[in-house]
Order: sequence, then structure tokens, then C-alpha cells
Amino acid sequence: MAAPPLPRAPVSSSAAAASPGVRALLLLRVGGGGSGRCAGVAAAAAAAPGWRRPFPAASVAARSAGTTPGEVAVDPKVKAILDSVKWDSKGLAVAIAQNVDTGAILMQGFANKEALATTISTRKATFYSRSRSSLWTKGETSMNFINVHDIFLDCDRDSIIYLGKPDGPTCHTGAETCYYTSVYDALQGSKPNQDRQVVSTLYSLEDTISRRKEEIVTEGSGKPSWTKKLILDNRLLCSKISEEAGELNQTLLENEDESRTISEMGDLLYHAMVLLRVKGVRMEQVLEVLRKRFSQSGIEEKASRNKS
Repeated sequence: MAAPPLPRAPVSSSAAAASPGVRALLLLRVGGGGSGRCAGVAAAAAAAPGWRRPFPAASVAARSAGTTPGEVAVDPKVKAILDSVKWDSKGLAVAIAQNVDTGAILMQGFANKEALATTISTRKATFYSRSRSSLWTKGETSMNFINVHDIFLDCDRDSIIYLGKPDGPTCHTGAETCYYTSVYDALQGSKPNQDRQVVSTLYSLEDTISRRKEEIVTEGSGKPSWTKKLILDNRLLCSKISEEAGELNQTLLENEDESRTISEMGDLLYHAMVLLRVKGVRMEQVLEVLRKRFSQSGIEEKASRNKS
């Protein structure tokens, strides 16, 4: 069971008056030796496009007289969230970054209270490095930040998900995610493939269609699969998309049963994804467009389209 959405917290008058960089610095240990590496990302995070949950852009206030050096002083509502996490004996919890559009698991690290508070405020996935004993923001060296759209706590409150959009490859190897090694593939003798991702059925289908297109180039002539036939014949592909769309409409107009609607939608989606592959468009790009429309009405979205 997912935790309830993080609450909108009021910004203190001192934080509100500060510049974006200063507000980000207020996240860190005042007088406690914390890193200032996140100071430059607060303004960019607040201005990033697309849907985001309304948790505060600046939620950590300056240390009050009642706090001790090294202690993180936060807005009471944010503090309640931080205190609700079941941190382990070292003050840490597992933090997993997940792609908001594809659902792919990007990486796993650890967070402490300060790292979670920093992530809430800057919207950049921030972790705690056990080897360096310090905070680190993913992308601070590579510039491949993970821009956080929402944060979830599990039902036991002992693990965290940063749901966000990566600016580039997440893994230090250059792979899109750190999870590209399949145990079952390894048992069958296959080597790890950096293009392999922990993805949903939708992206497994997209991967299969992509491989069929690659096989046309590498294998040349031969009896082609149905997918290859579609890729090689634009007119056939377009006619099948029109046909499947009509059959999907028919399930509504003729009040056909649910299983028929599901089957026709599957056919339409498959053929449409073949067209996307022919055009060099990824499903992730389509889902990103849909996500960005969450925050505007259909009329506004249509008016904003390029009519040229």
C-alpha cells in the first residue's frame, strides 16, 4: 500500500525571502558540515516541465535556537514525514529511483533524513553515501540528474521510492538503468545486455519490435515475421491500424463483450507501436507528452499545439 501524498508545507518567511540558491542551502546542516552541492539545482527543479505533486520547493528552515549543530531543522509537516520513516540503526533507509514514464527501476541507494529532506525541497534525487559518509545528488558529476515528480513510502515506512524523470543514463556504465542483468538469462548462458531493462509488458513489446527491425538489416532476405512485413510495407501497416481502430470502435457501437474490447485494443496498440518504431519514436516520448498534459485542460493543450 502506497503512503499518502506528501503534504504541502508552508514556507517560512525567511526562506521565502531568500534566493533559490540560498533556499536550497537551508536544507543542509547549518553549522554541521553538510555539503552545499545542491544549492545550484533548486531553481531549475522548480521550473522543470511536466506534472509534479505539490510538495514544497523550499521546506527546510534555518536552524532555530532549540536545535543542535548538525541537526536538520524542517517545517513541522515535513518533519512529521521524516520522523515517520523507520530508519535503521544507522539512520538509513533504502531509496529506489524509478522512471515516472516507463516504470523502469533506475537505481537503488540509501537515504537518511537529510537526504530525503533535500530531495523533497530540490526535487533532485539525493542519497547518502555510506562509503563517503556524506550526501550525494545523482547527476552532480555527470549532470544526469533524476528530476523527482513524487515520493512514495512503502506500507512499513522502511523504504522510499523517488519517482522521477532522468536527464540521461543513470548507470555509471552508460546504461539507462543499473538493472540490466537478468538472472534467468545468465542461467541460460547469456551475457548481460546494457540495453535490457526491468520494464513492463509494454516496453517488452517495444523491445521485441525493435529487435525485429534490426533483424531485417542483419539477416537480410528470408521468410519475414508479421512484424517485419509491417515494418517493410507502410501501406499495409497503415491499413491494419485503420482496420484495428474500426474494430475497436465496433465493440462499443455494437455493445460487444469486454473480452472483445480488450483483444481489439491489444491489436490496435501493437500495430500503432510498430508505426512508432518505423518513425523512430519511443513509447516513453508518447507517455511524457501525456504526463505533461495532466496539468492543463484539453482545450488549452489543443490550442498550444504547433499548427504549422
